[in-house]
Order: sequence, then structure tokens, then C-alpha cells
Amino acid sequence: MPGGFVQAQTAAAATPAREPVLLVVGDSLSAEYGIARGSGWVALLDKRLAASGRHWRVVNASVSGDTTSGGRSRLPALLARDKPAVVVIELGGNDALRGLPLDATRENLMAMAQAARAAGARVLIAGMQMPPNYGRKTAEAFAAVFGEVAKAESAALVPFLLAGVADGPNAEALFQSDRIHPTAQAHPRILDNVWPVLQPLLGSATGKGR
Repeated sequence: MPGGFVQAQTAAAATPAREPVLLVVGDSLSAEYGIARGSGWVALLDKRLAASGRHWRVVNASVSGDTTSGGRSRLPALLARDKPAVVVIELGGNDALRGLPLDATRENLMAMAQAARAAGARVLIAGMQMPPNYGRKTAEAFAAVFGEVAKAESAALVPFLLAGVADGPNAEALFQSDRIHPTAQAHPRILDNVWPVLQPLLGSATGKGR
């Protein structure tokens, strides 16, 4: 405390309120694959929250290569451990790359959103799109899944996490040599895609009673 001053307090007052938790369950796009630690959009989100005076604890439970099935299996333990007030689900890209059934992706995303809501958390779903070489019909069906799930589960939606990155004029320069993973320079834009959708959830989710 300032000046070393110590004031007697009741036990209740002396115990600081627990910071609400923002849990990110994602894949390599959120796990800082191929870039320096602390330069990914989740780390940048943590810094932005602190700079804006919002006292949240950001837990990045993202795993490179994870699918919606993997996220679904991991989520119950994460919910029990962290008791998040907000859950960001950033999964589905690897389902597409592996050619997994679209119905399974939809079912897994819905199950994750339902589990998070049942645990008292607000949910944000980050949408993804397939590369154009997969075919227009398939790509459109895949991209629509995220909006369908968000609508059905009353979740917030970022329509395309990589908007302005994958479809921008400097797309080639914003991806690593594998043409799949964004460079560190792209992650501020990714955060800018998430931030306006996430902000309303932060204002209404306090974490009390969780």
C-alpha cells in the first residue's frame, strides 16, 4: 500500500475479488504457432485488457492441430478448473483441412457452446473459412456453420477470424511459408477482428458466482 500504510480490515474486505476469467479454446491460430511467445492475438488481448483498465485473467488453452472434437473433449475440465465468465471458441480450421464431416464440426461446436453456457459463461465463436481450392459450395457450407451455431446458441460471432489477413491485399506477406499460419505482423489485425465483438461480453460478464 502507498507509504507502507497498513489498515486493519475485515477478513471479507481483505480478500481481493477474484478476477473473472476469459478462456480461449483454440488451435494453432491462437497458440502462437511459429511466432514468438507473447506476439499472438491472445497475448495481445491480455495486454489490451490491462491497458484499458479491465481486470480479467486470460487463459489460453489453445493447442496446435486441435479439432472441434479435441476441443469438445478438453472443455469440461477447463470449465471446471478455470470457471470462466467468457469462453472464446476458435476451432474448426483443422476439421476442414482434414476433411472431417461438416455435421461433426457443427455438432462439436454446438456441444462446446452449450457446455460453456451451462457453466455460466458467455460464448464467442470465431468463424473460419476454407481455402478457395476446396470448391465454392463446400467452402460456403463450412463458413455458414459458425453463424448457424452462434445463432442457435445465442453466442457472439466473429464471422471470419482472418478477415483482412487471408483476404487482404498483403495476404502473402502476412502468412508464414506454409501459407496456413499468420505471421506475428498479422496478429494485431486478428485481435482487431475479435475486439469489437468481445467487448460487449466483457461489460456484461462479471464472473460473480462462478
